Amino acid sequence: MGQASSAPAASSGRTSAEALNRWRLILGEAAEEGLCEAEGYSAEHFSYTEMDELLAYLYDREYGEEQGYRKTGGRGASELTVPKWLHKVRELFPKQTVEILEKQALDRYGLTELLTDKKLLQSLEPNMNLLKNILQFKGRMKGDVLRSAKEIVRAVVEDLRQKLESQAKASILGKRSRYASSSVKSLRNLNFKKTISRNLKNYDRTKGRFVIDRLYFDGNVQPHNKWNIIIGVDESGSMLDSVIYSAVMASIFYKLNALRTHLFIFDTQVVDLTSRLEDPVDLLMNVQLGGGTHIAKALRYGETLIENPGKTIYILVSDLEEGYPIQHMYKACKDILDAGCKLLVLTALDFNGDSVYNKHAAQMLTNMGAHVAAITPNELADWIGDIIT
Repeated sequence: MGQASSAPAASSGRTSAEALNRWRLILGEAAEEGLCEAEGYSAEHFSYTEMDELLAYLYDREYGEEQGYRKTGGRGASELTVPKWLHKVRELFPKQTVEILEKQALDRYGLTELLTDKKLLQSLEPNMNLLKNILQFKGRMKGDVLRSAKEIVRAVVEDLRQKLESQAKASILGKRSRYASSSVKSLRNLNFKKTISRNLKNYDRTKGRFVIDRLYFDGNVQPHNKWNIIIGVDESGSMLDSVIYSAVMASIFYKLNALRTHLFIFDTQVVDLTSRLEDPVDLLMNVQLGGGTHIAKALRYGETLIENPGKTIYILVSDLEEGYPIQHMYKACKDILDAGCKLLVLTALDFNGDSVYNKHAAQMLTNMGAHVAAITPNELADWIGDIIT
């Protein structure tokens, strides 16, 4: 009986000690004194010391003397550097946690050495967050570091383009034509009637079934009078996700025969990037984030690109926080609509759907007849496809 009752107690003790160790890891060094009073905890047997040092290297930046916190020399045998920290983090934490730590190191604590050291930069996982950080800090990059950064941007952008391009083409290329064959063999394009009629000669009377030796697929109608797509993108810092997706989608639209695409970005000045649409990486590396916002000026520039208003879709990507008299923005939008253009105002173009924008301005534009929404890139392609087909 004595032996049977002691095993659970020992197990419970181990569980309690492990739980206390985990709490110590979460709460940090400041919790050491309080936890030492708890049964089963010993600072000498703290089992997450190395992890604790790695987390402290990052999160101790949160505290300073103004919060009543005085940093000590640390317990480590040697001071961590950013390369050592990154190497150890990847050894001790799972990939998902590493991505979170890297993101906070850049976004919250400004460890820009991750972006300005070539080897460190190349060791980071190419992803959307890294792309955004490169765009924000590219002004500090020179030579080989900048070239490495461009390769990361290219990898992320190419991945985005591949994910978005096929659906965009399917949405926009137009109505199916039963008079043109297609090399795209998909169920969506299968012409059942033509396939059956052309294979009637192959009917097997003994087995009572058709033998299909060829399938026929419909092509797409390519309009001779192309639709004009004008995209104006607010490049303020809060619109960064939308800037990236706008650049990728515009480059996809640019390559479609059914569309004539223009892209410009703006703050208080307007920069036309249409000539760079062949290479969205080059396009994004020319974006300068931040600055003021003059939406009315940008809208008026886009007006100069309108050739046939009845076949023009004007897309404004902005949070509608105008830095100049907002009546001028309303007037420019009204003139675009009165000319016969379709006006789509996107308060966000990304997959998160989170947007902070001027709701009063959005309602005013909706009342004028503009379409105002926060949508995904795929929904944008569908919206354009519904109009032009």
